[in-house]
Amino acid sequence: MATAPASDQLRLLDVQALDTRLQQLAHRRSSSPAIAKVSEVDGRLADVHTSLVQSRTAAEDLRREVAKAEQDVEQVRTRAARDQQRLDSGAVGAKDAQALVAELASLARRQGALEEVELDVMERLEAHESALAELESAHAQLVAEKEQAESERDAELGDIDGTVSEVRAEREKAADGIDAGLLALYDRVRAQAGGLGAAALRGRRCEGCRLELNPGDLRAIATKGPDEIVRCEECGRILVRVEPAGQAA
Repeated sequence: MATAPASDQLRLLDVQALDTRLQQLAHRRSSSPAIAKVSEVDGRLADVHTSLVQSRTAAEDLRREVAKAEQDVEQVRTRAARDQQRLDSGAVGAKDAQALVAELASLARRQGALEEVELDVMERLEAHESALAELESAHAQLVAEKEQAESERDAELGDIDGTVSEVRAEREKAADGIDAGLLALYDRVRAQAGGLGAAALRGRRCEGCRLELNPGDLRAIATKGPDEIVRCEECGRILVRVEPAGQAA
């Protein structure tokens, strides 16, 4: 039967309490609402960023369309002005003048059609730029929201990490000098039992599994020396006797 000083076994409960506290802090850190908030804002920011990139690309395409439409209109205007200048000069014959008049009429129709195209594209660009401005604003707001969420997260995690450092120092101090074999057994059991390696035996109840030991086990424990290491038959944890086995709690 493995043994360890009874005083060390009692100290093991302090170590266990600190290990439990460290587990709680780890859970609090991993499940922090501040972390979830940053993740949630990140998701919304990614969606808006994708829409923003698409909108900016569409706006650039429309600006090129406007530039092309303006260029087409300007070319027709330039040609019409040149034809009108030739016609006004009187330096062309009747046949050429007739052709120029016909061409000016055709250019006027062409210019009218191109100006309608230009106006349509400009209206679409104006509407799109309005939507783009809203996306830009939403993106900027989300960037600011993310920065705020990250600041809150960092502050909360900083507090948790500071507490973890303090508890680890307390744990190291609490474990200092405890029988090495007892600590090794405790660590193995704790790894196998969800973080709880030692539990108090108060009266008939194991505080690890919350079950009352059967009379036979209690009698067997009562016969063991105070330095003998006892394990719970139900949960396998190290039982630390804080009062005589079998005594009512």
